[in-house]
Amino acid sequence: MVTIYQIVFKGKWEWVIFFMILFLPAYTVILSITYQATTSVLLTNVFKYMKELVLLLALLSFILYRKNIFDDAYRLRITDKLFLLFYLLCAIFLILPIGTADFTTKAIYFKNVLIMGLMYFFGRNTTLKDGEFRTMFMLIMVIFVSAFGLNIFEKITHLHFQHISGYALYNRVINDVEPSGNYGLTWTFETQTAGMRLASFFSDPLDLASSCLIGFSVGLIGYLTSKREQSWLFISIMVCALGSLFFAASRASFASFFIMLCFIAMIFRLYGLIKFGLMLILGFVIYVVYFSSDEFYYFVVDTLTFENASSMGHLLAWIEAFNQMVIAPLGSGLATSGNASGVTDELRIGGENQFLIFGVQLGVLGMLLYIAILATGIWTAIQAFRYSKDTHLARIAFVAATVKVGLLLPLFTANAELYAFVSWVSWWMIGLSVKTYNETAYNRQLILQHN
Repeated sequence: MVTIYQIVFKGKWEWVIFFMILFLPAYTVILSITYQATTSVLLTNVFKYMKELVLLLALLSFILYRKNIFDDAYRLRITDKLFLLFYLLCAIFLILPIGTADFTTKAIYFKNVLIMGLMYFFGRNTTLKDGEFRTMFMLIMVIFVSAFGLNIFEKITHLHFQHISGYALYNRVINDVEPSGNYGLTWTFETQTAGMRLASFFSDPLDLASSCLIGFSVGLIGYLTSKREQSWLFISIMVCALGSLFFAASRASFASFFIMLCFIAMIFRLYGLIKFGLMLILGFVIYVVYFSSDEFYYFVVDTLTFENASSMGHLLAWIEAFNQMVIAPLGSGLATSGNASGVTDELRIGGENQFLIFGVQLGVLGMLLYIAILATGIWTAIQAFRYSKDTHLARIAFVAATVKVGLLLPLFTANAELYAFVSWVSWWMIGLSVKTYNETAYNRQLILQHN
């Protein structure tokens, strides 16, 4: 309520990021508890669409409270232009009768896709004070300490928190999804060998695992840019993020974590991280070969050889989507691929690769635009980190670049833009990084002209 008050009555539309950081991790848990406590579909839907309402309020606040909004000079960077082209293409597919989905279904899907661009836009225009940046980082750290603490409780009690929050009831009544799996939730909450996969208060284990990339990155850049006497705090955050990643048991996110470490080591010249990553890999191999159970050993082997049912499912979904792109390279229409709301089983083609999802719906051009947005956003964030003199902005750029690189592998195995917390917050960070680089590049240009 504090963030909504600031947005509506104080014109602090930038506080939309605080709302998202606090609300999105526990989004599904909030809905589940609300329905379990009230059995009110109406009240549950109020919370369900709260994030869209806050985004709309923030946009209106930006327009109404911003003085001389049309007089502001706006220097477009390549990422800005690519986003505009991407959404122009989406709008064309929305308006024209392309695909088998009806207009309402396409409009709902377009809304979902639009949010990542809207968060980028907010970041692109955000100006926060030093205290607000510190508050934002502190909130992120509190989230991952709390998530890890709840994971420990789940492990000790051998009970998913979702059993307490009413996840199965919410899914059955609101989403029309019957409980499945050995734990009465969904298959996502267990491994192939029926081991528990924990989600803490996040939507599901995959959401938690991907979000841990943010937690570790925030902890690492805090450790690297703070005084040594504060190092224990940031080391604790990294340990909590790694612990939650372990409890979530996501193979893609495990691999993403090592990819992110290698990227950080090479781009930011932190070569000690390569040794740390190699030690972790070696330790994991030794554990699997000599100490793990036979079930876990064969689970790892089957995953690497694509004999695991889940891995094979990814491969088949990729082939299906790729074949559709060959048949219709110009696109098959919005809401025809992926797992977002509005994409029904009758319409779904493929759906376990974010790149191919956009490729099926928007054609090769749409997929290439999305890839280009990611690539230029990451590159710009790296430059912003290197050239920014502001510690807070440099930290944001570091987290933006590393998390987006870390998410590349989950993007290959899931509709990862649906992981709202890590997706929306990282797009906001990319937007702020582009703004930071824009300003630093302009200042460097002025210095060169004066010299």
